[in-house]
Amino acid sequence: MFVLNEMPAPLPAAEMALLAEVETATVGHFLHDGFVDPAIRGVLPDKRVAGTAVTLRLPGADSTLLHHALSLVRPGDVLVIDRAGDVRHACWGGVVTHAARKAGVVAAVIDGPATDFGEIRRQEMPLWCRGPSPITTKLLGLAGAMNVPVSCGGQVVEPGDAVLADESGVLVLKPDRVEPVARRALAMQEREIELLARIHAGEMLPAISGATARIEAAQQAE
Repeated sequence: MFVLNEMPAPLPAAEMALLAEVETATVGHFLHDGFVDPAIRGVLPDKRVAGTAVTLRLPGADSTLLHHALSLVRPGDVLVIDRAGDVRHACWGGVVTHAARKAGVVAAVIDGPATDFGEIRRQEMPLWCRGPSPITTKLLGLAGAMNVPVSCGGQVVEPGDAVLADESGVLVLKPDRVEPVARRALAMQEREIELLARIHAGEMLPAISGATARIEAAQQAE
């Protein structure tokens, strides 16, 4: 059985551009939710992308719906693929990479393996997955679901969510959280530049952060 729901509204380009300036690791300083399993890693670790989640659930060895979805995706979309527990079959490879790039897909996040990493790198296709596998899915025409809530790396992702992915991992945000999270993270990144300048000027990190003062206070209280 196939389930195909309407495509989500694209998130505003200005908000995605703002979010793309944010490092996921910066957000990790103040959020603990929204992150996918860190075992899902970037094939191109120097890439950072932000876009609108288009979700797929692909069962087992059947990737028929992924091929169909490539006729529906739009520039700025991020394909988030729930492999329904399959960690053996690679649903993504060289041909899918070319088709996704042609359609304007900015990234894919797969809770499972991929193949043809060399071609993915040559095409500079931002892709996050659980590693390589030589065993591929087939066009079996059995089942799949598109634009439904999915599970990706332990994180629930709904169509239309914002996805930020970079060398440190993948973050999923509800649309109304994008701007406040991005602005808080960017302010922290600005402060980090100032912090580094102080360190290079000769100040000690524990004195700046207050770590030494905390230890001294704890020792005095013993």
